[in-house]
Amino acid sequence: MTTDTALRWLGGVPLFDPSQGSTVIASPGQGPGWWVGAPSALYDRESGLTYLYYRVRKPRALGRGGECRIAASRDGLNFETVWSAKKDAFGSPSIERGCLVKTPEGRWRLYLSFVDPADDRWRIDLLEADTPEALDPGERRKILTAADIGGEGVKDPVVYLLGGLYWMVVSYAPGRPDATAAEKAQMHATADVYNTGIVKSHTGLALSPDGVHFRWEGDLLSPPDTGWDRYCTRISTLLYTPPVWTALYDGSGSVEENYEERAGVAVSLDGCHFERLTLNGPALTSPHASGSVRYVEALRLDTEIRYYYEFALPDGSHELRCSRVPFPG
Repeated sequence: MTTDTALRWLGGVPLFDPSQGSTVIASPGQGPGWWVGAPSALYDRESGLTYLYYRVRKPRALGRGGECRIAASRDGLNFETVWSAKKDAFGSPSIERGCLVKTPEGRWRLYLSFVDPADDRWRIDLLEADTPEALDPGERRKILTAADIGGEGVKDPVVYLLGGLYWMVVSYAPGRPDATAAEKAQMHATADVYNTGIVKSHTGLALSPDGVHFRWEGDLLSPPDTGWDRYCTRISTLLYTPPVWTALYDGSGSVEENYEERAGVAVSLDGCHFERLTLNGPALTSPHASGSVRYVEALRLDTEIRYYYEFALPDGSHELRCSRVPFPG
């Protein structure tokens, strides 16, 4: 295991060199569309294990977003699968990012985004059990849908417990009441509104006292009118170093860069209003192919931050990597 030595600070946390990270989960195939990533990491102090959620994806022609998994590790680098589910278990065209949470009562929760087969819109459901291995897609509960927020899609939850409340940061596609008839027909025809160019990818917030019944609070971070991230500003992780919230977010300039986002940085003093620091370009990129570094997840431990992230390889595939950065708590 290695620790990155060339660090930059943006906001209240040190960043890392994505090209120096260790491969955690290898790409499932070669070439564009073969991706593994969209991670969520959790350290369980009771067992001493690090748990990692991730999804496996094939090229669209072969069946996108086909499987999600949870793996466990003693060292945070070498993982063994303890749970998996395929999109058929949800009756869905695609599964995407989920977020692992262990409640104060010791229950395990997986907040999972997938395409609703009823209307082809992204939604978020909850799986809950006594152990990660016992999570059952057949017993999931609805958490947040496009209709709940008056939008066209909601996905990629980032959930944390703060002040007795569950905060759920999500990617959302706002409504388009001004859309033409042709745009409305096209919007959900491929079961992925984010890949149409008709709507942009924003970040919003929902709150809940129990982690089940959420109230929509609205926007946290929207794409600017111009710039490298004018199409997508999707917060992927949050770190709190009082009094600053630092967010890493996935940014892209157009629908052509969808699935190949790069990482930017934004900050907030209240956790509700974020300002971008990376105005002129992304903070984290790959030297290969599209340059994509996306879905960065920050797991803060006592003496370090472990960053898990999706990383573009020379052949256009994506693998899941980890970079460790010293950071005393």
